[in-house]
Amino acid sequence: MRRFVFALLLFTFYFSSAQSERCPLRISLLTCTPGQELYSTFGHSAFRVVDSSSNTDLVFNYGTFDFYDPKFYQKFIKGRLLYFVSVDSLPGFLWEYQYYKRGVTEQVMDINCEEKQKLVAALYENAKEENKYYHYDFNYDNCTTRLRDILEKTTGKELKTKNILPHTHTTFRHLIHDYLNRGGQQWSKLGIDILLGSPLDKKISNREAMFLPDYLMYAFDSSTLNSHPLVAEKKILLNEFEAYKTKSFITPLFVFGILFLLITAASIIKGNQRKLPFLIFDFLLFTILGLLGVLLLFMWFATDHAMCRDNYNLLWAFPLHLPVSFFLFSKKQRLCSYFRFIFFYSIALIVAWLFLPQQLNTALLPVVGIILIRSFYLSKKIAAETLKTVT
Repeated sequence: MRRFVFALLLFTFYFSSAQSERCPLRISLLTCTPGQELYSTFGHSAFRVVDSSSNTDLVFNYGTFDFYDPKFYQKFIKGRLLYFVSVDSLPGFLWEYQYYKRGVTEQVMDINCEEKQKLVAALYENAKEENKYYHYDFNYDNCTTRLRDILEKTTGKELKTKNILPHTHTTFRHLIHDYLNRGGQQWSKLGIDILLGSPLDKKISNREAMFLPDYLMYAFDSSTLNSHPLVAEKKILLNEFEAYKTKSFITPLFVFGILFLLITAASIIKGNQRKLPFLIFDFLLFTILGLLGVLLLFMWFATDHAMCRDNYNLLWAFPLHLPVSFFLFSKKQRLCSYFRFIFFYSIALIVAWLFLPQQLNTALLPVVGIILIRSFYLSKKIAAETLKTVT
């Protein structure tokens, strides 16, 4: 009788072990290489779920948004655009990336069957109509961080990751610049550097770096969960075509540098200060600077974009330039004092450029140089005209 009970227990143990080994679920992280469009510059992440019991192979994608929403641009600008979870078949998901010649890497996760079941249940729950929408935040709550968070929540354990940062003082801006530089997107880089403020220059941790798909992939490669490596297998589903790389010599630094040299040369030549082209240029220059300053204030105070706060670009894009530009034809002494102040202030800004809490784009230095040159000659011109009127 004892032998029979022992044999029965042994059979039950091996049967349950075999069942656990034959778990029908396989879950993996898909990491997609960057594309040519700005929204795809940083790549993409998704979860793949293969279920042999139902013969399904699905991809759960947290990076979907409705471009045809009539209020799309309004919501996007204000930082209130909702992203949502979509579910697609693997062939359908891969077709798009193959069409745009982008690579896809798969990392199969080594977690037990119970954890897989919990993770899959959570993914399906998130994909329900009433649950699928969320407020997207590029740095802290995006299609990539959501995958890390749901994995940790369902397993009940935080990833233990080795260092994945390129250097000790890595910031959000450093990582973003790396992708934009590799993609040759210097104009996009300038726009991002102007709109996003000093929070982007925060020194980040391993965990914070996982907002980028590649860094979540690096984290998975170097992470342990339940005291063993998280990744059981890694393979390439689509080869990296690197089609996103573009190069152009017409960079912001080149364009603004040439403009600075031309304006400086023309300003030095005697007699040019009274000519109509300079009057038009000065009006456009300070009007654009003022409008840009108003935009930066709007993005700081009137939107939900946390990274647009505390923007030191307001040091050169003065909102006050906007009303002042409409008085450029005036001969008032106050206007002369204003541009004299801007001249000395611009010198101080150039000197302090490298010591500011925010990394300003170097292509903006020629712009500050143009402000310096034109404010100097404007103050001289208005002072001379004021003196002539008094005389």
